[in-house]
Formats: sequence, C-alpha cells, structure tokens
Amino acid sequence: MSKIIKCLSYNIHKGFSTSNRRYLLSEIRHAIRDADADLVFLQEVLGRHDKHENKHSHWPKESQFEFLADQIWPHYAYGKNASYQHGHHGNAILSKQAFSEWHNKDVSKWQFSQRGILHGVIADSIYVYCVHLGLFGLERNYQYKKLLQFIERSCPKGAPLIIAGDFNDWQGKLDKKLQSQLNISDVHHQHTGKLALSFPAILPIFPMDRMYTRGFSVLHAEVLNQGHWQRLSDHCALYSELTLD
Repeated sequence: MSKIIKCLSYNIHKGFSTSNRRYLLSEIRHAIRDADADLVFLQEVLGRHDKHENKHSHWPKESQFEFLADQIWPHYAYGKNASYQHGHHGNAILSKQAFSEWHNKDVSKWQFSQRGILHGVIADSIYVYCVHLGLFGLERNYQYKKLLQFIERSCPKGAPLIIAGDFNDWQGKLDKKLQSQLNISDVHHQHTGKLALSFPAILPIFPMDRMYTRGFSVLHAEVLNQGHWQRLSDHCALYSELTLD
C-alpha cells in the first residue's frame, strides 16, 4: 500500500484572531499539531516583528514558523514577502521530510501588496508550492501567469506536485485555467464535488483557499471549520490525505 501523505494549508493571520485583539499562536500550534500533517503550508507568517515582540510578553523568541514547527516538523522553509519597518512576513512550509532544495519567488505586482510563491522539493521528488495571491483581480491574473511560468521552469513535466495556499480567488475565475494549464486537480473538488469554502472562518461561504495536486490520489479532504478552528484565524484550514500514484 502506498504511503499516505497528510497535508494542511492555513492562513494564520499572523497569529492573531480575526479582530486582531487576541494573540493565538500557541493555540494555532496545538491545532496544527493535532492535525498531524506531514506537510503544512502556511500563509501570513511573521518572520520578525519587533513592535509585537515588545508588546506581548508571551511572544516567542524565535520566528513564528520555527515556533510552530517546534520538534514536530524538523524541516521548514520560509519566504519573506512583505518587509516593513518593524519586521516582515510571508509564506512557510513545515515538513517531516528534508528539503533537497527550496527558494522563494517574488510575484508582487505593486509595492503596497507584496506577494510570493515558496517552492521546495522533498523525498520522492515531490514538488511543493505555497501560494498567497493578491486581493485584486488584475493582481491575481498577473500572479497566475507568474505561477505558471515558475512551475514550468522549476518542476519537471509530469513530476508529482502539490500547490496549496490562499488564492483569494473567491469567484473561481482562476481555478479551471490553473487545472487545465498545469494538469492539476483541486483535492476538495475531487473528493466532494465542490471547492472548499474557507472564508470567513466563523461562517465560511467563499472558496478562498485551495489545494491542488498532480500525480496523487485523494483519500480524504475536508475544511477544518469546527470548534477552535472558527476563532484562530479569519480563514479555515484545509486538510487532505493523499497517496502518490
């Protein structure tokens, strides 16, 4: 039987509640630990923020992605997207398997909206991409083209791949184009017949977050939107269980 690869994708809202009033990174760490994923794709992760560090007594000494990885995910990659006076944030991938390589691709269209695609390669030559696209349609179309170019250059044709993250594609305009151009499938649509509704977390009605694969069979897929998942971030987390074809 093929090994099951468990994946989680989550926009953690920089560790704060939807209202930004509560700092919940410790609770987020417990939640993603309970999911016990092999690969965790994170968006809006603070690599450093001096202002918050001085304000919150329980702010971790290490970066947020190192705090979340702890001893569960010994391997991680971080891509700095947005830089500002007090620090920076971006995407991160936590992995139980080592990366043979990883790097970050800047796909920002405008200076005020800095975005990136974090890419890595793990065992079995599986290519993984963590994505956070922009809020505006014109911006997303630009980044969609950059994503296609980036994957075509960095991933061998036909190689197994996983693309996960916050696409902000609430109308689904990029979905079919992505699947057609890259020969990929949305895991939640494949498993349930519809895209995952992941935003807002308290009452998810928009399909903002996605997880696409190529070269995998989908055993299970769900939106984590019950209990504490409703209050930890403004997004729900996506979870899937895959086997390599």
